[in-house]
Amino acid sequence: MKLMSCPINGSRPVSEFAYWGAVRDMPDPKAASDAEWADYVFNRDNAPGVKKEWWCHTPSNTWFIAERDTEKDVVINTWLYGENP
Repeated sequence: MKLMSCPINGSRPVSEFAYWGAVRDMPDPKAASDAEWADYVFNRDNAPGVKKEWWCHTPSNTWFIAERDTEKDVVINTWLYGENP
């Protein structure tokens, strides 16, 4: 069974988690051009490697950030938003 560590609930089966996408800086909606906004909304860097991603532990609705190597499929670290990794 594959496990993932929740910052609040500890090590849990990966089936209890939901992936919600990469952590990305959002451009200022009032200052961004249409091209910049479209790039933010529609384009993703799907190259394999170490990524920071939003995850949710669904039974407790705990949202957190996971640093994950998508090439090796290994979770490196998890932390709550606003905390230092």
